[in-house]
Amino acid sequence: MIRTQSSRQLSIAEFDWPFQTALDEQNRWVKMSDCIPWDELAEAYYKSLSSTQGRPTQDARLVIGAVIIKHKLCLSDRETVAQIQENPYLQFFVGLPGYQMEAPFAPSLFVEIRKRMGQTVFDVFYDAVIEAVEKSKQKSTLKKKSDKLDDDDNAPPGFSDKDPEPAKAEPEHKGKLILDATVAPQAIRFPTDLGLLNEAREFSERIIDSLFANTDLKSKPRTYRQKARKAYLAIVKKRRPGAKLVRKGIKQQLQYLRRNLGHIEQLLQHFPEGNRLPLPRWLLHRYWVIQHVYEQQREMYHNKANRCDDRIVSISQPYVRPIMRGKVDKSTEFGTKLSVSLTEDGVSRIDHLRWDAFHEGLDLPSQVEAYRDHHGAYPEVVLGDTIYGSRDNRKFLKDRGIRFAGKPLGRPKKITDTNQVTLKREAAKRREEYLQRIPIEGKFGQGKNGYNLNYIRAKRSDTSISWINSIFLVMNLLILLRVFCWLWKKASAEMRCWLMPLITRRV
Repeated sequence: MIRTQSSRQLSIAEFDWPFQTALDEQNRWVKMSDCIPWDELAEAYYKSLSSTQGRPTQDARLVIGAVIIKHKLCLSDRETVAQIQENPYLQFFVGLPGYQMEAPFAPSLFVEIRKRMGQTVFDVFYDAVIEAVEKSKQKSTLKKKSDKLDDDDNAPPGFSDKDPEPAKAEPEHKGKLILDATVAPQAIRFPTDLGLLNEAREFSERIIDSLFANTDLKSKPRTYRQKARKAYLAIVKKRRPGAKLVRKGIKQQLQYLRRNLGHIEQLLQHFPEGNRLPLPRWLLHRYWVIQHVYEQQREMYHNKANRCDDRIVSISQPYVRPIMRGKVDKSTEFGTKLSVSLTEDGVSRIDHLRWDAFHEGLDLPSQVEAYRDHHGAYPEVVLGDTIYGSRDNRKFLKDRGIRFAGKPLGRPKKITDTNQVTLKREAAKRREEYLQRIPIEGKFGQGKNGYNLNYIRAKRSDTSISWINSIFLVMNLLILLRVFCWLWKKASAEMRCWLMPLITRRV
Protein backbone atom coordinates (compact mmCIF):
# COMPACT_ATOMS: atom_id res chain seq x y z
CA MET A 1 0.00 0.00 0.00
CA ILE A 2 1.31 3.42 -0.94
CA ARG A 3 1.50 6.23 1.56
CA THR A 4 1.94 9.29 -0.61
CA GLN A 5 4.25 11.86 0.87
CA SER A 6 5.91 14.78 -0.86
CA SER A 7 9.66 14.56 -1.23
CA ARG A 8 10.02 18.23 -0.34
CA GLN A 9 12.84 18.49 2.14
CA LEU A 10 13.50 21.06 4.82
CA SER A 11 16.46 23.35 4.41
CA ILE A 12 19.65 22.33 6.14
CA ALA A 13 19.10 25.13 8.71
CA GLU A 14 15.67 23.70 9.61
CA PHE A 15 16.99 20.15 10.01
CA ASP A 16 16.49 19.08 13.63
CA TRP A 17 19.99 18.63 15.05
CA PRO A 18 20.35 18.01 18.82
CA PHE A 19 23.89 19.39 19.05
CA GLN A 20 25.04 23.01 19.13
CA THR A 21 27.34 22.85 16.10
CA ALA A 22 25.54 23.93 12.94
CA LEU A 23 25.59 21.65 9.92
CA ASP A 24 27.54 22.68 6.83
CA GLU A 25 25.39 23.93 3.97
CA GLN A 26 28.21 23.22 1.50
CA ASN A 27 28.33 19.53 2.30
CA ARG A 28 28.32 17.31 -0.80
CA TRP A 29 25.19 15.44 0.28
CA VAL A 30 23.32 18.70 0.85
CA LYS A 31 24.28 19.91 -2.62
CA MET A 32 23.30 16.63 -4.25
CA SER A 33 19.93 16.57 -2.47
CA ASP A 34 19.19 20.06 -3.83
CA CYS A 35 19.65 19.11 -7.48
CA ILE A 36 17.90 15.71 -7.54
CA PRO A 37 14.28 15.74 -8.83
CA TRP A 38 12.90 13.74 -5.92
CA ASP A 39 9.20 14.05 -6.77
CA GLU A 40 9.69 12.67 -10.30
CA LEU A 41 11.75 9.76 -8.98
CA ALA A 42 9.16 9.04 -6.28
CA GLU A 43 6.34 9.00 -8.82
CA ALA A 44 8.19 6.44 -10.94
CA TYR A 45 8.91 4.26 -7.90
CA TYR A 46 5.28 4.27 -6.73
CA LYS A 47 4.05 3.03 -10.12
CA SER A 48 5.26 -0.47 -9.26
CA LEU A 49 3.27 -0.56 -6.00
CA SER A 50 -0.39 -1.01 -5.18
CA SER A 51 -2.30 1.94 -3.73
CA THR A 52 -4.88 -0.22 -1.92
CA GLN A 53 -3.21 -3.50 -0.90
CA GLY A 54 -0.26 -4.48 1.23
CA ARG A 55 1.49 -2.91 4.18
CA PRO A 56 2.38 0.78 4.06
CA THR A 57 5.69 1.21 2.26
CA GLN A 58 8.65 3.30 3.22
CA ASP A 59 8.83 6.81 1.80
CA ALA A 60 10.16 6.82 -1.76
CA ARG A 61 12.81 9.41 -0.97
CA LEU A 62 14.17 7.25 1.84
CA VAL A 63 14.30 4.21 -0.42
CA ILE A 64 15.82 5.91 -3.48
CA GLY A 65 18.23 7.92 -1.35
CA ALA A 66 19.47 4.76 0.37
CA VAL A 67 20.09 3.10 -3.01
CA ILE A 68 22.05 6.15 -4.19
CA ILE A 69 24.15 6.15 -1.02
CA LYS A 70 24.85 2.43 -1.30
CA HIS A 71 26.23 2.62 -4.84
CA LYS A 72 27.84 6.04 -4.46
CA LEU A 73 29.98 4.76 -1.57
CA CYS A 74 30.16 1.11 -2.74
CA LEU A 75 28.78 -0.26 0.52
CA SER A 76 27.04 -3.47 1.48
CA ASP A 77 23.38 -3.45 2.51
CA ARG A 78 24.18 -3.62 6.23
CA GLU A 79 26.91 -1.00 6.02
CA THR A 80 24.62 1.38 4.13
CA VAL A 81 21.99 1.26 6.87
CA ALA A 82 24.70 1.71 9.51
CA GLN A 83 26.13 4.74 7.71
CA ILE A 84 22.69 6.36 7.45
CA GLN A 85 22.10 5.68 11.14
CA GLU A 86 25.37 7.37 12.14
CA ASN A 87 25.67 10.25 9.67
CA PRO A 88 23.34 13.30 9.98
CA TYR A 89 24.11 14.45 6.43
CA LEU A 90 22.99 11.09 5.03
CA GLN A 91 19.81 11.30 7.13
CA PHE A 92 19.16 14.73 5.65
CA PHE A 93 19.83 13.33 2.17
CA VAL A 94 17.22 10.56 2.53
CA GLY A 95 14.59 13.06 3.68
CA LEU A 96 14.38 12.53 7.42
CA PRO A 97 13.08 15.60 9.28
CA GLY A 98 15.70 15.38 12.03
CA TYR A 99 18.52 13.34 13.44
CA GLN A 100 17.49 9.96 14.88
CA MET A 101 19.50 7.31 16.68
CA GLU A 102 17.68 4.21 15.36
CA ALA A 103 18.15 2.64 11.92
CA PRO A 104 15.69 3.85 9.26
CA PHE A 105 14.87 0.30 8.10
CA ALA A 106 16.21 -3.25 8.16
CA PRO A 107 19.03 -4.10 5.71
CA SER A 108 16.98 -6.97 4.26
CA LEU A 109 14.62 -4.39 2.76
CA PHE A 110 17.23 -3.69 0.08
CA VAL A 111 16.40 -7.04 -1.52
CA GLU A 112 12.73 -6.09 -1.91
CA ILE A 113 13.72 -2.64 -3.18
CA ARG A 114 15.85 -4.17 -5.93
CA LYS A 115 12.97 -6.47 -6.90
CA ARG A 116 10.58 -3.52 -7.28
CA MET A 117 12.92 -1.23 -9.20
CA GLY A 118 12.76 -2.80 -12.63
CA GLN A 119 13.93 -1.49 -15.98
CA THR A 120 10.75 0.56 -16.46
CA VAL A 121 11.35 2.46 -13.22
CA PHE A 122 14.93 3.29 -14.20
CA ASP A 123 13.79 4.47 -17.65
CA VAL A 124 11.63 7.08 -15.92
CA PHE A 125 14.57 7.95 -13.67
CA TYR A 126 16.66 8.55 -16.79
CA ASP A 127 14.02 10.85 -18.27
CA ALA A 128 13.87 12.84 -15.03
CA VAL A 129 17.65 13.30 -15.00
CA ILE A 130 17.69 14.34 -18.66
CA GLU A 131 14.95 16.91 -18.01
CA ALA A 132 16.79 18.25 -14.97
CA VAL A 133 20.04 18.60 -16.94
CA GLU A 134 18.29 20.41 -19.78
CA LYS A 135 16.59 22.82 -17.38
CA SER A 136 19.85 23.49 -15.57
CA LYS A 137 21.56 24.26 -18.87
CA GLN A 138 18.75 26.65 -19.79
CA LYS A 139 19.23 28.47 -16.50
CA SER A 140 22.86 29.12 -17.43
CA THR A 141 21.70 31.77 -19.90
CA LEU A 142 20.10 33.85 -17.14
CA LYS A 143 23.33 35.50 -16.04
CA LYS A 144 23.99 36.81 -19.53
CA LYS A 145 20.59 38.53 -19.55
CA SER A 146 20.64 39.77 -15.95
CA ASP A 147 21.46 43.34 -17.08
CA LYS A 148 18.09 43.61 -18.85
CA LEU A 149 15.96 43.27 -15.72
CA ASP A 150 12.91 45.49 -15.48
CA ASP A 151 11.05 46.61 -12.37
CA ASP A 152 8.34 43.98 -12.68
CA ASP A 153 8.49 41.78 -9.57
CA ASN A 154 6.87 38.85 -11.37
CA ALA A 155 9.52 38.78 -14.07
CA PRO A 156 12.24 36.25 -13.29
CA PRO A 157 15.86 37.42 -13.38
CA GLY A 158 17.44 37.21 -16.79
CA PHE A 159 14.29 37.95 -18.79
CA SER A 160 12.61 41.16 -19.89
CA ASP A 161 9.16 41.78 -21.30
CA LYS A 162 10.35 44.82 -23.27
CA ASP A 163 12.41 42.93 -25.81
CA PRO A 164 10.80 39.55 -26.17
CA GLU A 165 12.80 37.09 -28.18
CA PRO A 166 11.06 35.45 -31.11
CA ALA A 167 10.19 31.84 -30.56
CA LYS A 168 12.64 29.57 -32.32
CA ALA A 169 11.53 26.36 -33.96
CA GLU A 170 12.90 23.16 -32.54
CA PRO A 171 15.90 21.95 -34.59
CA GLU A 172 15.57 18.68 -36.43
CA HIS A 173 19.05 17.60 -35.33
CA LYS A 174 21.01 18.50 -32.23
CA GLY A 175 23.77 17.00 -30.16
CA LYS A 176 25.76 13.85 -30.71
CA LEU A 177 25.14 10.25 -29.72
CA ILE A 178 27.96 7.92 -28.66
CA LEU A 179 27.32 4.16 -28.72
CA ASP A 180 29.21 1.21 -27.32
CA ALA A 181 28.72 -2.05 -25.43
CA THR A 182 30.33 -3.66 -22.41
CA VAL A 183 29.87 -6.55 -19.99
CA ALA A 184 29.03 -6.26 -16.28
CA PRO A 185 30.55 -9.44 -14.78
CA GLN A 186 28.78 -11.26 -11.97
CA ALA A 187 30.51 -12.10 -8.71
CA ILE A 188 30.86 -15.83 -9.37
CA ARG A 189 33.75 -18.24 -9.09
CA PHE A 190 35.60 -18.79 -12.35
CA PRO A 191 33.81 -21.80 -13.84
CA THR A 192 35.52 -25.02 -14.86
CA ASP A 193 33.86 -28.21 -16.02
CA LEU A 194 35.44 -30.24 -13.24
CA GLY A 195 34.48 -27.68 -10.59
CA LEU A 196 30.86 -27.50 -11.77
CA LEU A 197 30.49 -31.28 -11.71
CA ASN A 198 31.99 -31.49 -8.23
CA GLU A 199 29.60 -28.80 -6.96
CA ALA A 200 26.64 -30.55 -8.63
CA ARG A 201 27.67 -33.82 -7.00
CA GLU A 202 27.79 -32.20 -3.55
CA PHE A 203 24.29 -30.75 -4.02
CA SER A 204 23.01 -34.17 -5.09
CA GLU A 205 24.42 -35.66 -1.88
CA ARG A 206 22.60 -33.04 0.21
CA ILE A 207 19.36 -33.90 -1.60
CA ILE A 208 19.85 -37.60 -0.90
CA ASP A 209 20.45 -36.89 2.79
CA SER A 210 17.29 -34.76 3.07
CA LEU A 211 15.08 -37.25 1.24
CA PHE A 212 16.41 -40.30 3.11
CA ALA A 213 15.76 -38.65 6.49
CA ASN A 214 12.04 -38.50 5.63
CA THR A 215 11.65 -42.14 4.50
CA ASP A 216 11.36 -45.48 6.31
CA LEU A 217 14.42 -46.98 4.62
CA LYS A 218 16.97 -48.68 6.85
CA SER A 219 20.11 -48.05 4.80
CA LYS A 220 21.11 -44.93 2.93
CA PRO A 221 22.08 -45.27 -0.74
CA ARG A 222 25.84 -45.32 -1.22
CA THR A 223 27.24 -42.14 -2.76
CA TYR A 224 31.02 -42.72 -2.39
CA ARG A 225 31.33 -39.06 -1.43
CA GLN A 226 34.70 -39.46 0.27
CA LYS A 227 36.27 -41.20 -2.73
CA ALA A 228 34.71 -38.65 -5.10
CA ARG A 229 36.03 -35.74 -3.05
CA LYS A 230 39.48 -37.30 -2.86
CA ALA A 231 39.57 -37.87 -6.62
CA TYR A 232 38.55 -34.24 -7.25
CA LEU A 233 41.18 -32.80 -4.90
CA ALA A 234 43.90 -34.98 -6.42
CA ILE A 235 43.43 -33.09 -9.69
CA VAL A 236 42.68 -29.51 -8.63
CA LYS A 237 45.63 -29.41 -6.22
CA LYS A 238 48.05 -29.94 -9.09
CA ARG A 239 49.58 -26.75 -10.45
CA ARG A 240 49.11 -27.63 -14.12
CA PRO A 241 47.05 -30.80 -14.59
CA GLY A 242 47.23 -32.18 -18.08
CA ALA A 243 44.29 -32.43 -20.45
CA LYS A 244 44.13 -36.24 -20.13
CA LEU A 245 44.04 -36.03 -16.34
CA VAL A 246 41.29 -33.39 -16.40
CA ARG A 247 39.26 -35.48 -18.84
CA LYS A 248 39.65 -38.49 -16.58
CA GLY A 249 38.46 -36.45 -13.61
CA ILE A 250 35.42 -35.20 -15.53
CA LYS A 251 34.51 -38.78 -16.40
CA GLN A 252 34.73 -39.80 -12.74
CA GLN A 253 32.57 -36.92 -11.54
CA LEU A 254 30.00 -37.63 -14.27
CA GLN A 255 29.75 -41.24 -13.07
CA TYR A 256 29.34 -40.22 -9.43
CA LEU A 257 26.70 -37.63 -10.36
CA ARG A 258 24.81 -40.11 -12.56
CA ARG A 259 24.67 -42.60 -9.69
CA ASN A 260 23.40 -39.94 -7.28
CA LEU A 261 20.70 -38.74 -9.68
CA GLY A 262 19.50 -42.32 -9.99
CA HIS A 263 19.30 -42.64 -6.21
CA ILE A 264 17.29 -39.42 -6.04
CA GLU A 265 14.76 -40.77 -8.54
CA GLN A 266 14.34 -43.91 -6.45
CA LEU A 267 13.89 -41.92 -3.24
CA LEU A 268 11.27 -39.68 -4.85
CA GLN A 269 9.08 -42.76 -5.43
CA HIS A 270 8.56 -43.01 -1.66
CA PHE A 271 6.65 -39.72 -1.64
CA PRO A 272 3.07 -39.67 -3.04
CA GLU A 273 2.69 -37.65 -6.18
CA GLY A 274 1.20 -34.22 -5.50
CA ASN A 275 2.53 -33.97 -1.95
CA ARG A 276 5.18 -31.46 -1.01
CA LEU A 277 8.71 -32.78 -0.99
CA PRO A 278 10.75 -32.37 2.21
CA LEU A 279 13.23 -30.09 0.48
CA PRO A 280 13.63 -26.34 0.79
CA ARG A 281 12.79 -24.29 -2.25
CA TRP A 282 16.37 -23.33 -2.99
CA LEU A 283 17.49 -26.97 -2.95
CA LEU A 284 14.67 -27.96 -5.31
CA HIS A 285 15.91 -25.27 -7.69
CA ARG A 286 19.44 -26.67 -7.43
CA TYR A 287 18.09 -30.14 -8.26
CA TRP A 288 16.61 -28.79 -11.48
CA VAL A 289 19.88 -27.06 -12.35
CA ILE A 290 22.22 -29.97 -11.68
CA GLN A 291 20.22 -32.17 -14.05
CA HIS A 292 20.83 -29.66 -16.84
CA VAL A 293 24.49 -29.40 -15.87
CA TYR A 294 24.85 -33.17 -16.09
CA GLU A 295 23.25 -33.31 -19.55
CA GLN A 296 25.43 -30.49 -20.88
CA GLN A 297 28.67 -31.87 -19.46
CA ARG A 298 27.93 -35.40 -20.66
CA GLU A 299 27.21 -34.10 -24.18
CA MET A 300 30.44 -32.11 -24.29
CA TYR A 301 32.43 -35.05 -22.89
CA HIS A 302 31.20 -37.55 -25.48
CA ASN A 303 31.51 -35.06 -28.36
CA LYS A 304 34.92 -33.85 -27.14
CA ALA A 305 33.65 -30.29 -27.44
CA ASN A 306 34.24 -27.19 -25.34
CA ARG A 307 30.92 -25.44 -25.88
CA CYS A 308 27.18 -26.03 -25.92
CA ASP A 309 24.04 -23.93 -26.24
CA ASP A 310 22.86 -22.06 -23.13
CA ARG A 311 25.81 -23.34 -21.17
CA ILE A 312 25.40 -23.09 -17.39
CA VAL A 313 28.48 -21.70 -15.66
CA SER A 314 27.07 -21.21 -12.15
CA ILE A 315 24.70 -23.53 -10.30
CA SER A 316 23.53 -20.78 -7.93
CA GLN A 317 23.01 -18.34 -10.83
CA PRO A 318 22.09 -20.48 -13.85
CA TYR A 319 21.02 -17.47 -15.93
CA VAL A 320 24.65 -16.28 -16.27
CA ARG A 321 26.19 -17.05 -19.64
CA PRO A 322 29.78 -16.89 -20.96
CA ILE A 323 30.28 -13.93 -23.29
CA MET A 324 33.26 -13.98 -25.62
CA ARG A 325 34.92 -10.56 -25.64
CA GLY A 326 38.30 -11.19 -27.23
CA LYS A 327 40.10 -8.85 -24.83
CA VAL A 328 43.77 -9.29 -24.07
CA ASP A 329 43.35 -9.91 -20.35
CA LYS A 330 39.85 -11.44 -20.40
CA SER A 331 38.83 -13.39 -23.47
CA THR A 332 35.58 -14.50 -21.81
CA GLU A 333 33.44 -12.69 -19.25
CA PHE A 334 30.49 -14.01 -17.28
CA GLY A 335 27.64 -11.55 -16.74
CA THR A 336 25.25 -9.26 -18.56
CA LYS A 337 26.02 -7.52 -21.81
CA LEU A 338 24.99 -3.86 -21.94
CA SER A 339 24.28 -1.73 -24.98
CA VAL A 340 24.87 1.83 -23.75
CA SER A 341 24.36 5.26 -25.31
CA LEU A 342 25.99 8.48 -24.11
CA THR A 343 24.94 12.07 -24.83
CA GLU A 344 27.31 14.99 -25.25
CA ASP A 345 26.39 16.13 -21.73
CA GLY A 346 27.79 12.89 -20.31
CA VAL A 347 24.42 11.32 -19.39
CA SER A 348 24.48 7.57 -20.09
CA ARG A 349 21.59 5.19 -20.66
CA ILE A 350 21.33 1.41 -20.77
CA ASP A 351 19.33 0.74 -23.92
CA HIS A 352 19.54 -3.04 -23.88
CA LEU A 353 20.60 -5.45 -21.15
CA ARG A 354 20.68 -9.17 -21.86
CA TRP A 355 22.27 -12.24 -20.33
CA ASP A 356 23.02 -13.82 -23.70
CA ALA A 357 25.61 -12.51 -26.11
CA PHE A 358 24.22 -10.31 -28.90
CA HIS A 359 25.36 -8.13 -31.79
CA GLU A 360 25.28 -4.58 -30.44
CA GLY A 361 25.34 -3.09 -33.95
CA LEU A 362 21.74 -4.19 -34.47
CA ASP A 363 20.61 -1.92 -31.60
CA LEU A 364 21.57 1.33 -33.36
CA PRO A 365 18.11 2.11 -34.89
CA SER A 366 16.32 1.69 -31.56
CA GLN A 367 18.96 3.77 -29.78
CA VAL A 368 18.63 6.62 -32.28
CA GLU A 369 14.82 6.60 -31.98
CA ALA A 370 15.11 6.58 -28.19
CA TYR A 371 17.38 9.64 -28.41
CA ARG A 372 14.72 11.43 -30.43
CA ASP A 373 12.00 10.53 -27.90
CA HIS A 374 14.03 11.92 -25.01
CA HIS A 375 15.54 15.00 -26.66
CA GLY A 376 12.90 15.93 -29.23
CA ALA A 377 15.29 15.72 -32.20
CA TYR A 378 17.63 13.32 -33.93
CA PRO A 379 21.36 13.62 -33.18
CA GLU A 380 23.57 15.42 -35.65
CA VAL A 381 26.19 12.69 -35.62
CA VAL A 382 26.47 9.14 -34.28
CA LEU A 383 29.85 8.03 -32.93
CA GLY A 384 30.57 4.33 -32.71
CA ASP A 385 33.20 1.75 -33.56
CA THR A 386 33.28 -0.22 -36.79
CA ILE A 387 30.70 -2.77 -35.63
CA TYR A 388 28.01 -0.06 -35.86
CA GLY A 389 29.01 0.98 -39.39
CA SER A 390 27.11 -1.69 -41.33
CA ARG A 391 25.39 -0.87 -44.60
CA ASP A 392 21.93 -1.15 -43.07
CA ASN A 393 22.84 1.21 -40.23
CA ARG A 394 24.43 3.73 -42.58
CA LYS A 395 21.34 3.69 -44.78
CA PHE A 396 19.10 4.14 -41.71
CA LEU A 397 21.11 7.18 -40.59
CA LYS A 398 21.32 8.68 -44.07
CA ASP A 399 17.54 8.52 -44.54
CA ARG A 400 17.16 10.61 -41.38
CA GLY A 401 19.88 13.10 -42.16
CA ILE A 402 22.27 11.81 -39.51
CA ARG A 403 25.98 11.53 -40.18
CA PHE A 404 27.93 8.47 -39.07
CA ALA A 405 31.42 9.34 -37.90
CA GLY A 406 33.38 6.42 -39.21
CA LYS A 407 35.53 5.20 -42.04
CA PRO A 408 33.56 4.89 -45.31
CA LEU A 409 32.91 1.42 -46.67
CA GLY A 410 34.58 0.09 -49.76
CA ARG A 411 38.10 0.21 -51.11
CA PRO A 412 40.13 3.26 -50.06
CA LYS A 413 40.60 5.94 -52.72
CA LYS A 414 43.87 6.05 -54.58
CA ILE A 415 46.07 8.89 -53.40
CA THR A 416 46.98 11.35 -56.16
CA ASP A 417 48.46 14.82 -56.25
CA THR A 418 45.02 16.39 -56.61
CA ASN A 419 43.24 14.62 -53.76
CA GLN A 420 46.14 14.12 -51.35
CA VAL A 421 45.33 17.17 -49.25
CA THR A 422 41.60 16.38 -49.17
CA LEU A 423 42.12 12.76 -48.14
CA LYS A 424 44.57 13.81 -45.45
CA ARG A 425 42.06 16.33 -44.09
CA GLU A 426 39.28 13.73 -44.05
CA ALA A 427 41.51 11.22 -42.28
CA ALA A 428 42.41 13.80 -39.63
CA LYS A 429 38.72 14.59 -39.13
CA ARG A 430 37.87 10.90 -38.71
CA ARG A 431 40.70 10.57 -36.24
CA GLU A 432 39.40 13.52 -34.25
CA GLU A 433 35.86 12.15 -34.21
CA TYR A 434 37.13 8.73 -33.23
CA LEU A 435 38.81 10.28 -30.20
CA GLN A 436 35.44 11.74 -29.21
CA ARG A 437 34.38 8.19 -28.34
CA ILE A 438 36.73 8.27 -25.37
CA PRO A 439 34.05 9.58 -22.94
CA ILE A 440 31.98 6.40 -23.21
CA GLU A 441 35.05 4.27 -22.55
CA GLY A 442 35.74 6.53 -19.58
CA LYS A 443 32.15 6.00 -18.43
CA PHE A 444 32.69 2.25 -18.42
CA GLY A 445 35.95 2.71 -16.54
CA GLN A 446 34.24 4.97 -14.01
CA GLY A 447 31.54 2.39 -13.41
CA LYS A 448 33.89 -0.58 -13.13
CA ASN A 449 36.75 1.00 -11.22
CA GLY A 450 34.77 3.45 -9.09
CA TYR A 451 31.40 1.77 -8.50
CA ASN A 452 32.12 -1.98 -8.90
CA LEU A 453 30.28 -2.42 -12.19
CA ASN A 454 32.68 -5.31 -12.82
CA TYR A 455 31.58 -7.13 -9.64
CA ILE A 456 27.79 -7.43 -9.42
CA ARG A 457 26.99 -9.17 -6.14
CA ALA A 458 23.22 -9.60 -6.52
CA LYS A 459 22.00 -13.21 -6.48
CA ARG A 460 18.95 -12.95 -8.74
CA SER A 461 18.48 -11.98 -12.36
CA ASP A 462 16.07 -9.11 -11.63
CA THR A 463 18.05 -7.78 -8.68
CA SER A 464 21.24 -7.85 -10.76
CA ILE A 465 19.55 -5.71 -13.41
CA SER A 466 18.45 -3.26 -10.71
CA TRP A 467 22.00 -3.22 -9.29
CA ILE A 468 23.50 -2.30 -12.67
CA ASN A 469 20.91 0.39 -13.37
CA SER A 470 21.51 1.90 -9.93
CA ILE A 471 25.19 2.37 -10.75
CA PHE A 472 24.34 4.23 -13.95
CA LEU A 473 21.79 6.32 -12.04
CA VAL A 474 24.49 7.41 -9.59
CA MET A 475 26.86 8.37 -12.42
CA ASN A 476 24.09 10.39 -14.10
CA LEU A 477 23.30 12.18 -10.85
CA LEU A 478 26.95 13.19 -10.59
CA ILE A 479 26.63 14.79 -14.04
CA LEU A 480 23.53 16.64 -12.83
CA LEU A 481 25.40 17.77 -9.72
CA ARG A 482 28.29 19.05 -11.84
CA VAL A 483 25.93 21.09 -14.03
CA PHE A 484 24.13 22.40 -10.98
CA CYS A 485 27.34 23.43 -9.19
CA TRP A 486 28.71 25.14 -12.31
CA LEU A 487 25.52 27.14 -12.67
CA TRP A 488 25.56 28.01 -8.98
CA LYS A 489 29.11 29.38 -9.15
CA LYS A 490 28.32 31.50 -12.21
CA ALA A 491 25.12 32.95 -10.80
CA SER A 492 25.03 36.20 -8.86
CA ALA A 493 23.64 36.47 -5.32
CA GLU A 494 20.33 37.89 -6.58
CA MET A 495 19.99 35.14 -9.13
CA ARG A 496 20.72 32.41 -6.55
CA CYS A 497 17.66 33.45 -4.56
CA TRP A 498 15.55 32.73 -7.63
CA LEU A 499 17.43 29.68 -8.90
CA MET A 500 17.28 27.68 -5.68
CA PRO A 501 13.50 27.01 -5.62
CA LEU A 502 13.44 26.32 -9.34
CA ILE A 503 16.22 23.76 -9.43
CA THR A 504 15.24 22.01 -6.22
CA ARG A 505 11.55 21.77 -7.25
CA ARG A 506 10.35 23.81 -4.25
CA VAL A 507 8.04 26.20 -6.06
